Amino acid sequence: MKTERVGHSTGLPGLDHVLQNLTPGDNVVWRVDRIEDYQAFVEPFYKNAQRKGRRLTYFRFAAHPSLVPDDIGANIHFIHPENGFESFITRVHDVIQENGPGGRYIFDSLSELARDCYSDRMVGNFFMLTCPYLFNLGAIAYFAVLRNYHSTHAAGPIGETTQLLLDVYRYKGKLYVHPMKVGMRFSPTIFMLHAWEGERFIPITNSADVSEILTSVPRSGLESALYQIGVWNRSFVEADEVLQAVKRGEGSQRKLDEMFHRLLRMAVTRDKRFMQLAERFLTLEDLMQIRERMIGTGFIGGKTVGMLLARKIIQQQNPELFEVLESHDSYYIGSEVFYTYLVLNDCWWVRQRQKDPERFLDDIDEARRRIMNGQFPDYMIERFKAMLEYYGQSPIIVRSSSLLEDNFGNLFAGKYESVFCANQGSPDERLTCFLAAVRKIYASSMSEKALSYRAMRGILDVDEQMALLVQRVSGLFYGDLFYPQIAGVGYSFNPYVWSESIDPHAGMVRLVFGLGTRAVDRVDDDYTRLVALNEPLLRPEGSPEEIRRYTQRKVDVLDLDANKKTTEFFSDLLFKSPGLPVELFVTQDDFMRSITRGAGDSKPLSLAFRGLFAQTHILDHLGAIMRLLEEAYQHPVDIEFTINFTDQNRYKINLLQCRPFQAKGSGVIKAIPPVIEDDRLILRAKGAVIGQSYMEPIDRLIYVVPSLYGQLTINDRYSTARLIGKITRLKEEGKRMTTLLVGPGRWGTNEPSLGVPVKFAEISQVSFLGEIVSMRDDLVPDVSLGTHFFSDLVEMGIVYFALFPEREGNYVNDEWITSLPNRLTELNPDAEKFAGVVRVIDFPRQNGGEPLQFLSDALSQRVFAYLEKNHEPS
Repeated sequence: MKTERVGHSTGLPGLDHVLQNLTPGDNVVWRVDRIEDYQAFVEPFYKNAQRKGRRLTYFRFAAHPSLVPDDIGANIHFIHPENGFESFITRVHDVIQENGPGGRYIFDSLSELARDCYSDRMVGNFFMLTCPYLFNLGAIAYFAVLRNYHSTHAAGPIGETTQLLLDVYRYKGKLYVHPMKVGMRFSPTIFMLHAWEGERFIPITNSADVSEILTSVPRSGLESALYQIGVWNRSFVEADEVLQAVKRGEGSQRKLDEMFHRLLRMAVTRDKRFMQLAERFLTLEDLMQIRERMIGTGFIGGKTVGMLLARKIIQQQNPELFEVLESHDSYYIGSEVFYTYLVLNDCWWVRQRQKDPERFLDDIDEARRRIMNGQFPDYMIERFKAMLEYYGQSPIIVRSSSLLEDNFGNLFAGKYESVFCANQGSPDERLTCFLAAVRKIYASSMSEKALSYRAMRGILDVDEQMALLVQRVSGLFYGDLFYPQIAGVGYSFNPYVWSESIDPHAGMVRLVFGLGTRAVDRVDDDYTRLVALNEPLLRPEGSPEEIRRYTQRKVDVLDLDANKKTTEFFSDLLFKSPGLPVELFVTQDDFMRSITRGAGDSKPLSLAFRGLFAQTHILDHLGAIMRLLEEAYQHPVDIEFTINFTDQNRYKINLLQCRPFQAKGSGVIKAIPPVIEDDRLILRAKGAVIGQSYMEPIDRLIYVVPSLYGQLTINDRYSTARLIGKITRLKEEGKRMTTLLVGPGRWGTNEPSLGVPVKFAEISQVSFLGEIVSMRDDLVPDVSLGTHFFSDLVEMGIVYFALFPEREGNYVNDEWITSLPNRLTELNPDAEKFAGVVRVIDFPRQNGGEPLQFLSDALSQRVFAYLEKNHEPS
């Protein structure tokens, strides 16, 4: 609220006269050479506030001596900027909001933020967000910055946003004040240099004296090149000087270690476990190389850290294996580019409201609109252009790499976007496509999927910055098409054990031909090749016909002519890819049949990869890579990779990503009942179980009746999905229900004709999830292994199983389930229309009995749900 100017004092009558008093809403920035010069003006300010009974708030966050004594009645708030920018600024703004209108504020030197925690750009962002906040509340606040310390990324926003900017000089023991900006004030002498003499501030009218004083320090804006690059970049310059000195035998190891840890915390990570890994495997020279390929400032993010650490671990632990890896020339877009984009495009306050667990989804559409229509500053556009010039017309992928992503405890698998850029056309066209990709990823940070994940894990208020990883797409050109020959994901621990001969600790890979999107993203219309590394020829499919039936048919590629990612049938792609070593992927018989097949031959080529396993050491290399990484991480890992052959026997593996694998364990149930009587059996499944072994009583069964669901319209199937989401979130007496959710087709499908189109957030509270293969004869659920959906299941500890009613060993007592009382309309009175389709049955634990028991055995790949003898189905 803007108020009429009234007399508010600095505590120095002479300065009040020069400045025509302070006005509610004034932010006063003191530009000084040392903190003591700021203290000289802070002291009379707080003493005047104390005399006048003004509310005084002091924000204490810097290492310099305290500016305000503890005993004067000020509200002193100790805030820790090292906890992250969002946490820091949110705490400051929360205090200001709690205080309400008016008041006096004193801040520690903002320059300390740049020195230890943030770049100049983030200091500027902090001021741009905080200054107007104080102005609108009619408060008066003091800030300080060190002269000749910041680049224009901090100095510019501060100078443009503040109401008063005052330069302070100390010359021959005397202090001088030079107003540079005075906010709607004017007098014939107000912009002159003033000497502090007693209680008066006297204009210096002698030009010789003015010149002598002002030239005693470098003039702002004409400083050395070292000043112009700012604090963050200057730290890297200083680090390079230390590094070169050590190489010459002139520097100290202690100083080298200090610079390493300083840069590590500035640009790489502050996560304790990743810092330990970085200290073991990275050097100061590695950090300097990161900076060479970095655009903007801030952190490089979790995905980038994982990729770089994995490569360094292999390089140090097994140099021979490292020679098999494809070189990378990635770029890293710093996390503070993201923050600056939010501030400049008026998205920051929307993001702040998303910290509220009750309202975090309220403004997501508005946030997306602003981000998708936002603009980047000119200097950042120039950096993007230079990067694109480097890549030329090679395809690239822009990948999310947030601070929390891919760390220990939080995967964010599939929550944020990654975008392929075919990177064709004129420079302007390529820039437009790239900027669209960046905006899409930034917008995904505020999507319902990402925010729901954060809310579910209680980290809405945790500092989450979005950095980006820009990678050259690994692959080969085949005319107008571009793709890698092999892509996949790998796990050092195999949670999918369908045979006693499989060693889960040997690991597994999930392979596809072409771009890895089909290995990572859940697809409803195709399959991938699952490989247990100690038994690569062992298949989960039971017969040759099943193997052929559940093979990959479609391939994701980049169409350079259309300038986009597209999908081709593998059988068609073979004839568009001269020089492809076909025998590594399909059998010779299959290949010859594909050449001679007639129009009526509908049998697909079987992408079995048998030649790959028999003629190369690829599986040995992938296994060795994962063992090394698991040993270094002291935790199971999962990786993403591509593989390309340069000739029949030579190939390169591109290690794209490495992260901790959030496995929950894979035990063996020791108490499987030898016989479960038919009259007690509710369901039984065999052949596709993912997750750890469990024996646990069920509180609630949610059952979607396959025959009735199959008769619903498409709109009603979406409504069913939303209804299930509401039911799974309900709690009884404040406690989470142990829920078994069973239904037809594929959970989470994008095609309602193939299953129930729930979002993962809608079923994230269930304990056990079953897919019944009964919507149509030719539909078999992909077990989702290696997909983002699978990662969610594993991370949330959800056991997944597929039930094939027509196969031996599978059974569901549909008649008994549908005969039980249905609680659906009791829990949701508006759901009467779906009462026949969705059955909700609760099994309260009464009289010491456990009514419904669920048992899953990962080793034998069996699942049972059965009743105790005193609870028999009719």
